[in-house]
Amino acid sequence: MKSTHILAMLLLPLALASMAQPGRASAEERPHMSLQITSPAFSHGGEIPPRYTCDGEDISPPLQWTGIPPGTRSLVLIVDDPDAPDPAAPKMVWVHWVLYNLPPETSGLPEGVADSQLPPGTQQGLNDWKRTGWGGPCPPVGRHRYFFKLYALDTELPDLGLATKNKVLQAMVGHVLEEAELVGTYQH
Repeated sequence: MKSTHILAMLLLPLALASMAQPGRASAEERPHMSLQITSPAFSHGGEIPPRYTCDGEDISPPLQWTGIPPGTRSLVLIVDDPDAPDPAAPKMVWVHWVLYNLPPETSGLPEGVADSQLPPGTQQGLNDWKRTGWGGPCPPVGRHRYFFKLYALDTELPDLGLATKNKVLQAMVGHVLEEAELVGTYQH
């Protein structure tokens, strides 16, 4: 075989691999969408204002999200505190809010969102006060961390009723496309 023929045979797979498939953008051409959750009320790692806690009005903080991945059919929001009861000796994770089947078109939740203001189709689970809705930070001792976790799912979850965080997490297994988190802190 001539050396040019051998070279052509070696380069052909590389040339084919570099050709973009019709109707499909290459990785360099695709915009990088990364799920993010933020709040105009506090920065990541910053202090949650007392207004959103048991020391204030105990209303939910405003939340915003961007970068919903393609194929998302629903969103889940879970807020919990892994520092309960004492950050120096945590014994449990205290659940403050569980929302599931948020529509993927939503871009956030307003401050003090009432049940009637939740986006259509949104379902609520139980927090650790055994009720639905927001239960704000109320740490017995020390500075606690509050994790606002947003999950993009490739499905809508079945009606789980007044599900616990664990029941929602179990239903999500195998369906999480992407997740993001925002952490706030609070101390009396």
